[in-house]
Amino acid sequence: MLWLEECLYCGGFVYHLNDGRIKCSACLKKISKNKINKTITLIDAFITNETAHATAKRLALSYASVQKQFHIFRALCGVICEDEYEQIRHLSCEFEEYFYLEESKKAQKEAIFDAHNFLTFDYQGHIYTLLLPSLQKYKQKFLDDNVEDAYIQTFKKFKRESKLIKLQHSQKNIINFWQYFENHICIYKGVEHTQFAYFLKEFEFKYNHTKNQAKELLIKEYFTS
Repeated sequence: MLWLEECLYCGGFVYHLNDGRIKCSACLKKISKNKINKTITLIDAFITNETAHATAKRLALSYASVQKQFHIFRALCGVICEDEYEQIRHLSCEFEEYFYLEESKKAQKEAIFDAHNFLTFDYQGHIYTLLLPSLQKYKQKFLDDNVEDAYIQTFKKFKRESKLIKLQHSQKNIINFWQYFENHICIYKGVEHTQFAYFLKEFEFKYNHTKNQAKELLIKEYFTS
């Protein structure tokens, strides 16, 4: 393994200590090989879309500790996505708005206020997402004012005739991302509204990279950020 020869934090030469750890000759960090192996094993599980519950059970680890690590990985996915966006933002792009609502809520009239609304950009093959403000804070006001029916009808019309559609050529990559997102977000069986942005960036990151690329990028970001 490469990390047995060079430091994951700075790339410096490492040497092995008698207690089983390795020490970097440059930054002087002492690193537990078992801890590194555990982290990389968890990154592997995360990249393959294994849930925290399934991972904790398979590896005989605490669910809380695995869940905490997965949350860190999601946050790092967001960091990587934003860094990559800065490198491609000068390119021409196509974009379209998307509304995501959990399958279990689609039959509920008032659940429209729980929809997650985000823009999906295709920068010449690279997907970037931008989450728009939530409508939840307006939900009670509409209900109190008895105008939710009018709003819902307007909302449905807006979805059909969105003025935000700016596609000039093919929708294929954007649509493929939506399908990928819908197929994979459901494995979590419900995501808290406040956490949705992290999951969106997780799947943006995974969609844009092969599993090997994603693993390498996540390991690098985890140990150097």
